[in-house]
Amino acid sequence: MRINKFISETGFCSRREADKRVENGEVTINGVLAVLGSQAEEGDDVRINGQPLASKKNNIYIALNKPIGITCTTELHIHGNIIDFVGHSERIFPIGRLDKDSEGLILLTNDGDIVNKVLRSEGKHEKEYLVSVDRPVTDSFVRGMSSGVRILGEMTRPCEVTILSERRFRIVLTEGKNRQIRRMCQAFGYGVEALQRVRIMNIQLGSHKVGSWRDLTIEEKLELGSLLHYKLE
Repeated sequence: MRINKFISETGFCSRREADKRVENGEVTINGVLAVLGSQAEEGDDVRINGQPLASKKNNIYIALNKPIGITCTTELHIHGNIIDFVGHSERIFPIGRLDKDSEGLILLTNDGDIVNKVLRSEGKHEKEYLVSVDRPVTDSFVRGMSSGVRILGEMTRPCEVTILSERRFRIVLTEGKNRQIRRMCQAFGYGVEALQRVRIMNIQLGSHKVGSWRDLTIEEKLELGSLLHYKLE
């Protein structure tokens, strides 16, 4: 098994993070410094910064209603990091990001294999948001947002935009560029006053209070696994 997969299956971190640690010279296999593509198997002494890697644990999948002000990072020295906020007994990490100044649904797990499957851009997995802006939403704004907006040097994918009230709309994206909705609105002269993510694929935020988290249900995991062609155990 490739070393990045071996590490991710223990729940220590994602494959991408494991690759970074290998590149930084932090990983050894039976006392030998690992390189990208190194192989490891059950029973090998795999260490990260000299510390033995724990054996594989049961996979955890949770949904958090993230408050404004919490940062989606595993860097524990950063004040207000999402890991300390959740305070889970197991080592977990967020699947993707949600801006510090946004709130709503974010998934966390110790399953390193699922991260890229959810975030993979070609999968075009839906994420739904409710957005409040600083001036009235017009039909031309909706048409422009829906058809694609040039941000960060490229066009966004066409998306679904629905007016909810004078200054509030719903948007469903199938990609996740940095601060995408805020940049899209800014391109039309709008400022975002509130942004909440309410759905990731089949997982709904529902009525859970801001700051609370829950384990995904069996039904949610089965459907999510079907959408990703991946077995959530």
